[in-house]
Parts: sequence; C-alpha cells; structure tokens
Amino acid sequence: MDDRHMQIGEVAARTELSLRTIRHYEETGLVIPSARSQGGFRLYTETDVARLMVIRRMKPLGFTLEQMRDLLDATDRLDGGDALDDGEREALLERVRTYRQTATEQVEKLRVQLARAEDFAATLGARLERNAPAAGEQVRPERR
Repeated sequence: MDDRHMQIGEVAARTELSLRTIRHYEETGLVIPSARSQGGFRLYTETDVARLMVIRRMKPLGFTLEQMRDLLDATDRLDGGDALDDGEREALLERVRTYRQTATEQVEKLRVQLARAEDFAATLGARLERNAPAAGEQVRPERR
C-alpha cells in the first residue's frame, strides 16, 4: 500500500466518518495513526484508511467494538506475513468465516427491514394519491 501520510481531515472525508468518530476509534485502540507530524497532528496511511473502512462497514451490521477488534486482529495476523502454523492459520480463518456468516445474516435481516420500509412508504404514497384532490379540483377551506 501507499506510504503517503494523510491528516485526519482527509481521512474523515475519504471514509465519511467524523473526526470525533475517528478519534473515538483511536481511543478504543481500533485504529492507531501510523505517525504524528512534528506539530503532533495524527497522520494516517492507506492501510489505516482500509482499517477504518472495515470498521465503518461493520458498524451498521451491529458488530460491537470488541468484535471489530477481534476481526481486525485476525485479519492483521493473516495478512501480517508472519509464519503461522497450519492450526493457527485455520483458527484465524475460522474466526473470519464466522464474522462473514454473521455479516451475511445481518444483511438478510436488513433486506427484510428495507422491504418492509419500502412497502410502508408505498402504502402511504397510495393513501395520499387516493385522498389528494383531483387535478383542477378546488379544495374547500374548512369552516369553523
């Protein structure tokens, strides 16, 4: 990945996360800036941005901070280039598979919720169309 450093504002714009959220993820240890400028500003790399994107994608699926930390640890170890024995590699892969299964289940639940919401909006739209005055028809003011 690119070694270019970005300040937190650019990272926020790229990830569509607020500065406050990024700082919160730093405080909880989910993402640590790769460096600091001489002035003390947080500096991030593409790897840090990719990590924040994983977190951003997990959040709406209801994953906890601890689950996010666990998945990131597993993927860091798998991608780290360190020699892993077969048992350790398989255990890490199984953790990732479990998160994938949970994510797939959550996506399906969200699809059901979205379908219900779309149906509700369509029902309201139909009700408005049935009760709206026809074109050219005058609406009489209410009498008191």
